[in-house]
Amino acid sequence: MPLPIGDVIGILADNLRLRKSVMPLTKRRATRWAKGLSLPMGGETVLYTGHMYQLMVSIAALESRMAGMEDSWLTRTMGFGRKVNRFINTSRFMAWPSSGMQRSFDTRLRNIALLLRAAGVDFGYLYGDELYAGALVCDQGMDDVFRAHARKVQAVLEKHGVKRVITVDPHTTDMLRTVYPKVLEGFGVEVKSYLEVLAQSGMECRAPLDGDVVVHDSCVYARYENVVDEPRQLLAKAGVTLREQEDSGKATQCCGGPIESLFPSKAKEIAKTRISQLEKSGCKNVAAMCPICLLNLKNAANGNGVGVRDISEYLAEAYCGNGEAQERH
Repeated sequence: MPLPIGDVIGILADNLRLRKSVMPLTKRRATRWAKGLSLPMGGETVLYTGHMYQLMVSIAALESRMAGMEDSWLTRTMGFGRKVNRFINTSRFMAWPSSGMQRSFDTRLRNIALLLRAAGVDFGYLYGDELYAGALVCDQGMDDVFRAHARKVQAVLEKHGVKRVITVDPHTTDMLRTVYPKVLEGFGVEVKSYLEVLAQSGMECRAPLDGDVVVHDSCVYARYENVVDEPRQLLAKAGVTLREQEDSGKATQCCGGPIESLFPSKAKEIAKTRISQLEKSGCKNVAAMCPICLLNLKNAANGNGVGVRDISEYLAEAYCGNGEAQERH
């Protein structure tokens, strides 16, 4: 039988309401990417990760386990599991993260911080006070839980006197820039994606790249937040040859997320279709700019010769030009 969607979404919503995150995430694991960077605490301008990159390792583990339960008798236990999870955080056993994957996602966040520093941007970080932005429960229609959590995020930003936020992914950008002002009274924080900030900075390339790259546009960035030109400008300035195919920009196609924890088989099918579309550009190097897209497309491309990397990896190599920012996975 199929997965009980109501129970799965309910567990995620309960986690956010009770534990301030849809998946298990300690403050140590959420912030360790910043170790050694000496980022100031808070300030009027902060880099806001929204925990998306940090959570992807748990979501990947959950997806794997949910795929094993799909069409299995085990799905009948999900209702009981939700009841238990309200008292004991049992979801951590379903989403135990891979340490190697965690390091790779941490490196991408470090890349972004190093890029902003190279661009001369002055910014701080909220460390353990930072909260998940709530995109998943918002997308799934858990309105009451989402609004309550959004108010907690607003309170944290007000506590630290934050006036400007630099985001690292499309979902957090959309939540803070478009959704929060609609559901929260008095939410007036200025929000920009780090890609917009870097493109506007006029930073110079230090170590030009070669080869060609095809961009996989995030649906949320392209359709909701109009972040289409900036990643291409940065990559072109970095020296790569951009390849395009018809399903790009605002006509981009889905990577299969964020339904991977609800419909694992369907998510994989969509991701494989997207990889096939990207291959039509004649390019085997794909740049993604969303951690959900990155994970789904990397899994779909496994073994077929297509290399999927986060755009921050390309940009860090070109604009930072140092070993610390370079890590391939």
